[in-house]
Amino acid sequence: MTEKRRAVVLILDGLRRDFVTPERMPRLSALRRRATWCAEHRSVFPSVTRVVSSSVATGCRPARHGLAGNTICLPNDGALALFDAGKPDFIAEKERLTGRALAMPTLAERLAPAGGVAVYNNVSPGAAYLHDPLGFGHVYHRAGSFGPGRAPLAGERALAIAGDLDGDAALVARFTKEAVAMDRPALALAWLGHPDTTQHDHPLGSPQHHEALRRADAHAGAVVDAVDAARRRGDDILLLVGSDHGHQTVSDVVDIDAELVAAGLKAAPGSADIVVAPNGTAALIYVDPRQAHLAAPLGAYLAGRPWVGRLIARDDFNAFGIPADDGLAFAVAMAADDEAVNAYGVPGLSLAAKPAGGKPDRLGCGQHGGLGRYEQSPVLILDGPGFAAGGTIAEPTSAIDLAPTLLAFLRQEAPGLDGRPLQPRP
Repeated sequence: MTEKRRAVVLILDGLRRDFVTPERMPRLSALRRRATWCAEHRSVFPSVTRVVSSSVATGCRPARHGLAGNTICLPNDGALALFDAGKPDFIAEKERLTGRALAMPTLAERLAPAGGVAVYNNVSPGAAYLHDPLGFGHVYHRAGSFGPGRAPLAGERALAIAGDLDGDAALVARFTKEAVAMDRPALALAWLGHPDTTQHDHPLGSPQHHEALRRADAHAGAVVDAVDAARRRGDDILLLVGSDHGHQTVSDVVDIDAELVAAGLKAAPGSADIVVAPNGTAALIYVDPRQAHLAAPLGAYLAGRPWVGRLIARDDFNAFGIPADDGLAFAVAMAADDEAVNAYGVPGLSLAAKPAGGKPDRLGCGQHGGLGRYEQSPVLILDGPGFAAGGTIAEPTSAIDLAPTLLAFLRQEAPGLDGRPLQPRP
């Protein structure tokens, strides 16, 4: 096997930084000691997986790549309509309505002529496919796997797993065997569904949560072992292990739609004059451009609501990296209490926006999307050439920094990204 320079990325969805301790996660703690730890790593806003996936794939904030949330509004037949970016057909719908899935090139596109990209993903189909919406590389997901040109992969080449903890284990076994040891693309990325899925269903700090952390730690250990074996065979590998966001505990759920109707601002439930796109502990609020006169009273009303932690108007969209199109008038980070603790003594409580489409939002369980301390405390560990053993990057880093860091290691030029390479400057 000849020497090859390549990158391996493992994302443990929803893992917040303070859960990485020797007692809870010994393998990740050991990796932290031999690698560089990003002490102030942050997500983007909203801190939701489909948005972060797009930012990791492009190295840009939502304002540049164009996906504003997990749930968004798009103009459809002359009216604003809600779309779930996690659905398998979301990319096709977005391309039909806007002409593009993402507005910036992805890592899959950039690296297609330089060794390629393979993505193994066990979160929502939409989040998986946003890594490579145009089909430059390979994407493996339980809802459908695709090769170059988005050619479907069938039989043993498909990824027939469940979305549970055992599904993550099966994904890691295949990822380490194929992407790390055999196929060896320039970038091999595995994105696991836990502990995120467990945290949405069970309280932070519960026995079920601790088991999910234990399993996620074992999965990280398996990837580290596979990378170390490949390095012994001569490959030059940069390993990134991290998460996309953290979680806070849901203390209450707010039906923003109903509140706007009760205040006389929105005509009726389901009306398209004002449309609320819930995003966990955040919300995007759209105003039909033909009803622009509603924006001022809507803003005044939102500014006085106790459930609004941070109201972001269009003048501030650029500072938060929010796209200013398709009628988006306001973004809301729901109110949070970073000091209060849940029933298991885990700090960080947040209000959540009532989900669309009848989805559950469980009181006392985990959620994310907003600007609370812990949902904005994901993990990033950098192991390999250019990063010191036991080192710490103390200044803030972000999800948008992963792509430029990977491209710099792979010696690929990528001007114009929002993020920056995290390698030490000469």
